[in-house]
Amino acid sequence: MRILDLEQIRRLIDDGAVILKMREALIAQARGECSTPMPMHLDTANGGEVHMKSSYRRGGKYFALKMASTFHGKGNGMIMLCSAETGEPVAYLADEGHLTDVRTAAVAAMVAKELGRQDTSIGILGTGIQARLTARFHRQALPIEKVFIWGRDPEKASLCAAEIGATVVSSAAELAASTRFIVTCTASRAPLLFARDLQAGTHISAVGADSVGKQELDPSILRSADLLLLDSRGQCEKLGELQHASDVGSVEIGEYCQQPRTADSSVADFTGLGVEDLFIAQMIFEGSLAADERG
Repeated sequence: MRILDLEQIRRLIDDGAVILKMREALIAQARGECSTPMPMHLDTANGGEVHMKSSYRRGGKYFALKMASTFHGKGNGMIMLCSAETGEPVAYLADEGHLTDVRTAAVAAMVAKELGRQDTSIGILGTGIQARLTARFHRQALPIEKVFIWGRDPEKASLCAAEIGATVVSSAAELAASTRFIVTCTASRAPLLFARDLQAGTHISAVGADSVGKQELDPSILRSADLLLLDSRGQCEKLGELQHASDVGSVEIGEYCQQPRTADSSVADFTGLGVEDLFIAQMIFEGSLAADERG
């Protein structure tokens, strides 16, 4: 079994290639090619939050088992890649949760490209690693010139802003007034944005709500959007923003990639899929094998 640590994994990440791989993953999922069970969640007594996901693409060489956790604000985790013929583990990716963060930012950036957005500014709610990766990957997908950021802790917001070249704003509403492209990546359990805050033609990618009770958007935003995209209808109804507005019409992202349509305002609800973990883990593993061959 091959063991890859975080530094080895970081060296094998190609941002543009990961974005394309996420598109392939969601299309495969939408076509019914993948077995991707609902995630498992554990809340531990000391405030830890653990997510476990898995997936297999029919005809593929591998299946993936992923565990990602957050304890006191610090992420950790791993992905196990196993042979689909024998069940034997072939790779242990000790990524400390990094690949989960990377594929989350990459799939949101992919949606920006699929929507044909040409925004020169982006607003980010959140100040953690996901905010940093969101800026990095969306600069791959959009002609970004300005980044606005808001977080509950001004000190953390200032630190994050300095790292990603952003301007700190004083409220979520001010952020919405500053840009028409917003990514929310917080652990909030109450709405941070409301329909009244948004400019016409705004797109929001909501990546923070990934378990029961989490919420970043007021349901009025989902109900007023021209287009609501979901990574998985089943997951979003139970774990995402859609759990607070289950009556809203929607389309899965993999379906949209195959049959796109124009929309003025839009929302994408991301809960994170095991198939994304499978595709990125296989990409990293095979990249490590290729690197060995090159010497």
